[in-house]
Amino acid sequence: MSIITPAVPLYGYQKKWLQDDSRFKIGMFARQTGKTFTTTLELVDSCFEAEASGGRERWVILSRGERQAKEAIEEGVKKHCQAYSIGIKEIEGEFKSESGERYTMLDVLLPGGSRITALPANPDTARGFAANVFLDEFAFHADSRKIWTALFPVISNGFKLRVTSTPNGKGNKFYELMTDKKLEGIWSRHIVDIHKAVAGGLPRDIDAMHLALNDEDAWDQEFLLKWLDEASAWLSYDLIDGVEHDRAGLPEHYTGGPCFVGVDIGLRKDLFVVWVLELVGDVYWTREIITRKRAKFAEQDAVLEDVFRRYRVLRLCMDQTGMGEKPVEDAQARYGASRVEGVLFTGQNKLTLATRGKEMFEDRLLRIPLGDRDLRADLHKLQKIAGPTGAPRFVAESDADGHADRTWAGFLAINASDGPSGPVKVYSRARRTTQQGSRWL
Repeated sequence: MSIITPAVPLYGYQKKWLQDDSRFKIGMFARQTGKTFTTTLELVDSCFEAEASGGRERWVILSRGERQAKEAIEEGVKKHCQAYSIGIKEIEGEFKSESGERYTMLDVLLPGGSRITALPANPDTARGFAANVFLDEFAFHADSRKIWTALFPVISNGFKLRVTSTPNGKGNKFYELMTDKKLEGIWSRHIVDIHKAVAGGLPRDIDAMHLALNDEDAWDQEFLLKWLDEASAWLSYDLIDGVEHDRAGLPEHYTGGPCFVGVDIGLRKDLFVVWVLELVGDVYWTREIITRKRAKFAEQDAVLEDVFRRYRVLRLCMDQTGMGEKPVEDAQARYGASRVEGVLFTGQNKLTLATRGKEMFEDRLLRIPLGDRDLRADLHKLQKIAGPTGAPRFVAESDADGHADRTWAGFLAINASDGPSGPVKVYSRARRTTQQGSRWL
């Protein structure tokens, strides 16, 4: 359908995707194979073609978060327009949802009046525009089914729909669109795993990549496009998607409120992890996740000291199992036994931690960093199985990143926020500036 020659050479599978002008088109692509780049080229071509015949075109890109929406504009739309020497006007605005949330909205205006808009995906933004739509990394959108329900009536009046993603488990709308046999003939499906991409010209050393990644589940999902079994995962990808936010995990967004910290102790193969939660209203925002590998106890102490200096820590829960005995004792001596609790990882305690942690994911009272693949893999690897006596056990395959060390640190932080009668509710005081600097008084 493209009436102009791309300024950047495309690989065979990219050309096939670009030239497919089906109204409903969906593509499952391996990571870093150019799915967003190629689809934004189609959007620019579509606008250019419409304007060449005296018309105009309207496209909306719905991405996982604000950062991804900006990347689709900066690394896709704008580069294609510049390559074709198309003069554009950029506008950064704001979209206010029905619930009152505000999102950054990026617009690119073409000379003939065509417009390409990019913003984060949610049910409100999905129903906010009558336009052709590109769902970028749709399997990773929180509330993918609600987004779909809100979106489809909007595009029903002849608009086109483009959907791309890598797999993300079986509990989302993308999986259904890719696998439901009733949709054959309605949706044009494209599947490009790493082998097909390389055969089509993508310059990658598959064997070296496989060895370097050193994670079979990640390789199967991200590059071989396999649907991983969600049955035994304690935290499904759907639950993980539901609490991701692109403003979580950034210390600069700390508001000065009360914080709760979880620490999973690791010295050799496993990670030493510190997870910091800040209570804002009734939601626990991840402010920082600190990981260290092979950190000596002195370094671990220094990291913890820095956390207490920068955050208003009300309570800290630490893994006291095995080598954790001394770090817990030292932390209680420094910060007080009433603020520091050691937790032994017995079967019952792990069940309590995991159950409470899962409840926070289910109730969406937690916010975690968006798109952190190491964190997502860590959270998803934890499995609940039946032990020899029938009692539940939690296991995680040990790999280069430990055995769900981040997950247990997060569960410990959640546990730190719970008092005898439920979550601790504390209201922050205003920050007062002194000659010695800014501190809590």
